[in-house]
Amino acid sequence: MEKKRLMSKDEIRKFIKDNDIKDIAGIEESLKRMFSSVIEEMLEAELEDQLGYTKYDYKSKMTDNSRNGKSKKTVMSKYGETEIEVPRDRNSDFEPQVVKKRQRDISGIEDRIISMYPTFRTSLIRNNIFHIQLPKVLSL
Repeated sequence: MEKKRLMSKDEIRKFIKDNDIKDIAGIEESLKRMFSSVIEEMLEAELEDQLGYTKYDYKSKMTDNSRNGKSKKTVMSKYGETEIEVPRDRNSDFEPQVVKKRQRDISGIEDRIISMYPTFRTSLIRNNIFHIQLPKVLSL
């Protein structure tokens, strides 16, 4: 049985060129940055779902709660320590599920997130955030 490629050869070459990857360390650093970006987008999607409107779409806003910036958080994954920005809401009601409050170890979800990258679109992550098969500790 042939393995399904996550990215085409052209996409891989473009990724290598765009990220100036020259060695294994470059690959690891690029994956770490990609991982952080996807986690942050998933957190944004969670907040958007809770608030009920997209960023800057004030016409659809049906709540007195709103976005209130972001806070930095260092988490530990199989890529080592990674800094992410977690969105906040004004009423402090937001309880993220992808990376819970006070959670630091997020090992185990990297492979599932990385597998989403080839078709990484904001809408894809927003539509699939609650369908990722997470370990029991991280279940949504």
